[in-house]
Amino acid sequence: MKEGPDISQTAALVGDPARANMLVALMDGRALTASELSAAAGITQQTASSHLARLEAGRFVIVRKQGRHKYFALTEPAGELLEGLFRFSAETQQKRLLGPKDPALRKARICYDHMAGDYGVQMFENLKARRFICEDGDAVDVTPSGENWLEGLGIDIGGLRKLRRPLCRSCLDWSERRSHLAGALGASLLDLLLDKGYARRMPESRVIAFTSTGERRFAELFGV
Repeated sequence: MKEGPDISQTAALVGDPARANMLVALMDGRALTASELSAAAGITQQTASSHLARLEAGRFVIVRKQGRHKYFALTEPAGELLEGLFRFSAETQQKRLLGPKDPALRKARICYDHMAGDYGVQMFENLKARRFICEDGDAVDVTPSGENWLEGLGIDIGGLRKLRRPLCRSCLDWSERRSHLAGALGASLLDLLLDKGYARRMPESRVIAFTSTGERRFAELFGV
């Protein structure tokens, strides 16, 4: 590359079909073993280990050790990159038919560790409309009134500000073509919905399914 970082190296890491399938398998925020990722990619575990070493070197994944086992998890920047690639691919290629899960994925889904889809965008727009968060270009932050409201929900904004990751980030949604809320606050709001039992993560899927009570509570909190 004549100017800036060499994007060809990053593109090459994502461009391999086996590595792409492994990365997509990690998009629901779970940490998976090499064996589980090899099954997701349809390759041998030895080949998967080689691919994972390259992804780790490229900072797409991090390794977490628990006893004798190694678990691989997606990094936050990689999750945002993949969400952007989903959006770009949906706009420029013929869409794959995903079947019955497709509407559910568009409604609410996991994006790394926060909520994407229509509900994720609705939450972001609602918080901005009520001036609980402010957006200035790429910068997103919680306002004083927003901090008071979020603290009332049980979210420790002061504690989140001390974390190494950004408090708020906008993440462009591939299905809605608008931004949803990422960062520590986005993750905390999703955790709140799950912990309260308003929604649950569907097994072997990125879908977030809301209960009838959860639908009502979400409308009360973030209704347009």
